[in-house]
Amino acid sequence: MYACIDLGSNSFHLLIAEWQDEQSQIVERFSNIVQLGEGVTVNGEISPEAFARGVDCLAEFAAVMSKYPIQQYWALGTNALRLASNAPEFIAAAHEIGLDISVISGVQEAILVYMGVLSRLPRTNDTRLVVDIGGGSTEIIIGAQEKRFVTQSLAIGCVSWRDTHFKDVQALSAEQLEYALDQATDAAAATFATVKDSFQKYPWQEAFASSGTAKMLAHICQFRGYQEGKIDLLALEAMKQDVLLCAADPSALLPGLKDRRKDLLMPGWAILVGLMRACSLQSISFSPTALREGMLDFMMHNGADTSILGKDTLPEVTQTEL
Repeated sequence: MYACIDLGSNSFHLLIAEWQDEQSQIVERFSNIVQLGEGVTVNGEISPEAFARGVDCLAEFAAVMSKYPIQQYWALGTNALRLASNAPEFIAAAHEIGLDISVISGVQEAILVYMGVLSRLPRTNDTRLVVDIGGGSTEIIIGAQEKRFVTQSLAIGCVSWRDTHFKDVQALSAEQLEYALDQATDAAAATFATVKDSFQKYPWQEAFASSGTAKMLAHICQFRGYQEGKIDLLALEAMKQDVLLCAADPSALLPGLKDRRKDLLMPGWAILVGLMRACSLQSISFSPTALREGMLDFMMHNGADTSILGKDTLPEVTQTEL
């Protein structure tokens, strides 16, 4: 058995799987909202509270892994551990638990996300767009199977956008709240406008969004009567007032929205709407696979060697059985 640990800026994920005949069979999945990146954009370090949550979560993961005959594991840190000044202390604390963490660059993260999304899709020669909105960064990849044409990592994520644009939302009037949402959306659009030329240079046939923000918004769209697994810009625009009402009222909850993700609804909405507006993207499909599935596929073919993750081409991506 094999294990992959994805230490995101919002959530930590553990994936345990068996690998046989070039296919994986998922044995266990665990996810905890840790928000390790809380305050990192503002303060430059992991807060004591987030630090403790992260260590506790890793201890839980280690306990779970001890129950299985794990042959190899791979634990990767992403944006929060790339930026935080006290990341070495967190990595040392994880080592004390028995887990060794490697911190990957944004481009390396994008490569693994792309592999993870492709692992669930049929092999075709179509060019595909993959967008992964994380807690601290957003990865954008355009490629056709193993060939990547665009590989970008941008410093925009739902946790960092919340910390930057949506402080003390309960103290804001309705007008101030809408202004903050509009400002955050415009700032997101300006960020994504920097890659618009690449989008136009490499037209794609299919577009996919992965990870928690996309999953959250896809669920809300579905509960509002839209197609399952699809996120339409018109659907997002139509829910704007409900997003504002939900943010203003601590007890309000939109159908399809989990309470534990409520604080990320406004920043997540602003980022995805900003992306779709900036890049003239009318619709995008949700991908249930992302970084950790890409980690598994990569590890099975290459081991836990991050040094080859920057190459222009990738090992052949296999079809994952889920």
